[in-house]
Amino acid sequence: MQKAIAAPANWRRKHWVLAGAVAGVAVLSGLVIPGFAVAMRQTSESMPLTTLNLDIPHLAASDLAAAGAAQGEEQEWQSVSVRPGQTLGSIFQQQGLSALDLSRLLDHQSNASALCRIHPGDEFAFQRNSDGSLRAVRFDRSDSARVTVSFDRDGLHESVADREIERRTHVVHGVVDGSLFAAGQEAGMSDAMIAQLANAFSYDIDFIHDLREGDNFTVVYDDVYREGERLHDGDVIAATFMNRGKRYSAFRYTNAAGETLFYTEDGRQLRKEFLRMPVEFSHITSRFSSARLHPILGTMRAHQGVDFAAPTGTPIHAAGNGKIAFRGWQPGYGNVVVIQHDAHHSTLYGHMSHFAGEQVGQRVNQGQTIGFVGMTGLATGPHVHYEFRIDGQHRDPLTVTSLPAEPLPSGELARFRAQTQPILARLKTLEATRLAFAK
Repeated sequence: MQKAIAAPANWRRKHWVLAGAVAGVAVLSGLVIPGFAVAMRQTSESMPLTTLNLDIPHLAASDLAAAGAAQGEEQEWQSVSVRPGQTLGSIFQQQGLSALDLSRLLDHQSNASALCRIHPGDEFAFQRNSDGSLRAVRFDRSDSARVTVSFDRDGLHESVADREIERRTHVVHGVVDGSLFAAGQEAGMSDAMIAQLANAFSYDIDFIHDLREGDNFTVVYDDVYREGERLHDGDVIAATFMNRGKRYSAFRYTNAAGETLFYTEDGRQLRKEFLRMPVEFSHITSRFSSARLHPILGTMRAHQGVDFAAPTGTPIHAAGNGKIAFRGWQPGYGNVVVIQHDAHHSTLYGHMSHFAGEQVGQRVNQGQTIGFVGMTGLATGPHVHYEFRIDGQHRDPLTVTSLPAEPLPSGELARFRAQTQPILARLKTLEATRLAFAK
């Protein structure tokens, strides 16, 4: 009982000791800290102040450009998207900007090429001074370079910002149940990518007449992203096409001469010596024949070429490399161009509405525009009459074939195979998987 009563007394004594210690610390703080603060204040107030006049360092033009660009980010940019048919000159005029500033901008050699070849959808941003004059212009020189050009009395100052570019690869498979474009769209390809696919195999497959239901294709292609946002279509990297039971392959490759072309899996160019059709997206209205009822004359006569119907003004392309041997008017043919390709081969293109700029004796390359579809001469509608001659003898352009191209030289062939084998293996695996599922 006495122990029970003593315990609370001991507990109170400990707390009184602690309370006394705390009170002592508080009193000591009140005496020391104010004195310390006064000492510090007196020291600060007693320090003398000295003023120095310093020269401002001169900034280089590049530093001024960077500073102007940084300041410009804080000012308002007025963005303009290029519309079809617009030039940079018309944009400057529309914005009320000086033609002199445009001339100064185009004289800037590093940007002249990009500024002269603008495309619908390209974007320009303008920054103005308080009086409305041009302070700076911003545009994309390429997918990966954004340029800001600042204007001042000393001239033009440029800053370039690198932008991250990413190519994302896709693999799609399509089955023809009508047209190639319908099959490609069903597989998720854009029209531009389908056109690339058609172009790759255009020397071997007539996509208007040769397609059959059940033909199929597998395509590896990429598209371009900038800073995580899709920018535009990329390229067809590789493809296989089954047409009428025959397998064709195409691999995009840049050769030692710097040409980017399509090659077969064994390293032969897909591009042939001559095109099968001199116009794109046309249809045949009259084939090669030894006896045809002429639609205007009403008499039976040989039709020594193929008629490809297309809208008036459609570009007509040279079927192969060669020299313009004739350019002018011929009875029946209307406006006509004849190309001599070598000592044995020549081609003729008739009924043109008008010619391109090439003159007699001038060399042209395969695919180059030499004229435009029309209906001059004896023609009932717009089309191009296309003839193919070997040693002066007419041959059916649709059946004339060229010898297979020679494969790449051995050293380059090894590089081609090293680059394409992984893609080829992937394509074959996909084809085998689909074949197994089909069974």
